[in-house]
Amino acid sequence: MDIVISDSTGKDTVRPGNSRKNRTPGVSGTNLVRLVFLASLFFLPAAASGDIYKYVDEHGVVHFTNVPTSSRYSLFIPSVPRMGGFMDVNKYDYQIALAARMYKLPFSLIKAVIATESAFNPRAVSRKGARGLMQLMPETAKRLNVYDSFNPMQNIMGGSRYLKMMLDRFKGQTPLALAGYNAGPNAVEKYNGIPPYKETQGYVKKVLAAYRHLKNKNLRQNKDDTEK
Repeated sequence: MDIVISDSTGKDTVRPGNSRKNRTPGVSGTNLVRLVFLASLFFLPAAASGDIYKYVDEHGVVHFTNVPTSSRYSLFIPSVPRMGGFMDVNKYDYQIALAARMYKLPFSLIKAVIATESAFNPRAVSRKGARGLMQLMPETAKRLNVYDSFNPMQNIMGGSRYLKMMLDRFKGQTPLALAGYNAGPNAVEKYNGIPPYKETQGYVKKVLAAYRHLKNKNLRQNKDDTEK
């Protein structure tokens, strides 16, 4: 099998062959492709913070890129929302902890939604008009009794309540709940699963990736604390 890695200019940067002389002893062809691909990601300028897309052409060649140029590409590795920059990623931990306790939600899940929705910017406004840390639409905020979406406490409490509603509606299935949070519960029920919207599918993958990252980070931190 051949794989092609394309950079942000659209040019091929790495193309391993499938000849036997290129194979590593003791490594299967499939595993070798995986190893070469993972190593090749370092050649992509935006790979550290961007999504990776993939498609297989008519010759069986697997193409990877961080800047898809056609609809043939599908999301392969979602980026983890950046937990840094100018925003203090721990600034709202107290409010998140309160919401997690009130609505019986995982702390890391709420934080992952915030990281994905607003990158911890309480003044964030989307093109569609969603506002604040958990990007509440005005009509949704009104139903949740959130009077000021730019108020971190109100926004986190309202967004967490809505997330809990989605989890209850979809019987604790986190991917479906996240899809409902992004696209609306009716869309999830219409398609009996995550809707075939590129934005929603990417959103669910990003939140879940951030959720896993935060959970693992908390586990490592707790382990370090117990060993002190």
